[in-house]
Amino acid sequence: MRIGLLGTGPWARMTHAPALGAHPELDFAGVWGRRPDAAKELADEHGTRAYDDVDALFADVDAVAIALPPAVQADLAVRAARAGCHLLLDKPLATTVEQGRAVVEAVRESGVASVVFFTSRFLAETETWIGEQAGVEGWFTARAEWFGSVFTTESPFADSPWRREKGALWDVGPHALSVLLPILGEVRAVAAAAHGPGDTVHLVLRHTGGASSALTLSLTAPPAAAGAGVELRGAGGVALLPESSEGVVPAVLRAVNGLLAAARTGQAHPCDAAFGLRVTEILTEAEALLERSGGTGA
Repeated sequence: MRIGLLGTGPWARMTHAPALGAHPELDFAGVWGRRPDAAKELADEHGTRAYDDVDALFADVDAVAIALPPAVQADLAVRAARAGCHLLLDKPLATTVEQGRAVVEAVRESGVASVVFFTSRFLAETETWIGEQAGVEGWFTARAEWFGSVFTTESPFADSPWRREKGALWDVGPHALSVLLPILGEVRAVAAAAHGPGDTVHLVLRHTGGASSALTLSLTAPPAAAGAGVELRGAGGVALLPESSEGVVPAVLRAVNGLLAAARTGQAHPCDAAFGLRVTEILTEAEALLERSGGTGA
């Protein structure tokens, strides 16, 4: 499969480009970016071609991987799908329901495959754990915490405009939902939402299976407090999300495998664009509830 990369920022450089270049079933055919000089630099590093015209890239490849801000990603994903390209997307799919629906509709009309990269769903240890817990009945409640210190350390993502605008709800909220939804079931309602310090938000969700979950999400936690975890409690006891020893690149390689399988079989991947849209819908509901509650973090 010939694949192109859209994006030249830290995430593209750290994860997508190395994975696309290393996968034995891919031909890493080119790079396009909003900064042509950066696209050329990244393409040269990986022995591929820089494109100035994104539509020309779409015409030359079978698939694209997108490592761009969600609003930019959504619009380009629609164009790529309509050009017949399979889509390896990043979370969140979009930050408005309208944009997310447009991607899903373009995927459906064009018949292309799609996979949205949620890190925990593609790391070997956590993927296995999620599958195991999804088969357990009687979960009563769950607690998910994602504490990042993106804006309090020298993170490569500290200057990300969309992260500064949308905060932890949209950056790490998708990670938490990607773990909880396959285990506890669909979200019936966002029951409560409140601001914490910085960009921290607290959410309470009700799931269709009867369980509830509480999420705490932050990109402004003190560095010493950073980390992520999920705790499930139910009839069978307590289960904790295992820490992964893998890096992100192997997870991207596994996501590529999922895209290849979906493209070959025509069977939708569990983390396809439709799942990405559902995450966007839940986060949009939470965002509206936060706005109605008023106030911001201190």
